Amino acid sequence: MKVVRWCLLLLLLAAGASVAWVWRWLDQPLPLATPTVELSIEPGANPRDVANAWVRAGVRTPSLLLYEWFRWSGDARRIRAGSYVAGPEVTPRQLLAKMVQGEEFFERVRLLEGWTLRQFRAELARAPYLRPASSGMSDAELMAALGAASMSPEGRFFPDTYLYSRGVSDLTVLKRAYDTMQRQLSTAWDARIEGLPLKSPDEALILASIVEKETGKASDRARIAGVFSNRLRIGMPLQTDPSVIYGLGDSFDGNLRKRDLLADGPYNTYTRTGLPPTPIAMPSLASIRAAVNPERTKALYFVARGDGGSVFSESLVEHNRAVNLYQRGGR
Repeated sequence: MKVVRWCLLLLLLAAGASVAWVWRWLDQPLPLATPTVELSIEPGANPRDVANAWVRAGVRTPSLLLYEWFRWSGDARRIRAGSYVAGPEVTPRQLLAKMVQGEEFFERVRLLEGWTLRQFRAELARAPYLRPASSGMSDAELMAALGAASMSPEGRFFPDTYLYSRGVSDLTVLKRAYDTMQRQLSTAWDARIEGLPLKSPDEALILASIVEKETGKASDRARIAGVFSNRLRIGMPLQTDPSVIYGLGDSFDGNLRKRDLLADGPYNTYTRTGLPPTPIAMPSLASIRAAVNPERTKALYFVARGDGGSVFSESLVEHNRAVNLYQRGGR
């Protein structure tokens, strides 16, 4: 009987020592193969898969031990898909908490106001760890993939900085940018002033894109929008160079010539009155708000002053005087 009692005592001591070791292990930094270890967990991955993936990625601890900790904690089924980073001080307890709380590691891509869709797509193609699902799509196919098949793509994506998990599709970022633009445009349109020479949110977006490209100084946005609203109201051509340049596409070499202004086309706002058929860029929220809340002004003309701002004129005589002063050096 003494032998049996001794055996039981030894087993209890061993079990206690094991529990104490595991308890200490939970709060000790995990050994890593590199200073930081990154892992993207796919949706549907089970806890054993996650434990194995961490070890393959560079966490130097038995995967079975990690898996048993996930399972024993009771939180194994709460692990979220996403991109995570294990730093040099992360413990097993902290690693699980990251995945349960969704403390993801995000990449970011910045899409700038005034960019065209082509520039947007080029920036997304350069973004690190973003899966290029749309790389072989035409613009029309892209819009169909986003659930907006009948919509022209230019101007439809809100310029902003977007965070994303590693390995997600570029369509995910584009869908967020598209939805954000739809929401912001709808909100701005609902807050529009009365008497606008615009019939729809789409027309507001087109005007906003022109304001975006014409504005060198933020404080001028509303007045520039007021000038274009005045021209639309009286049927005067908008005569905006950025629209003509957009219409020239790849043939534009950086120098806008007189023959370009005389060549008729849907985006030539010198030869045609009204708005061009689509936006010419992705406008900022400030330009959208300016388009639907333009400054009340009698000005019909403006010219760049050379410092980012513009000089506004009510008559062609005043405008020509300003052009001579600021564009032709007083000649």
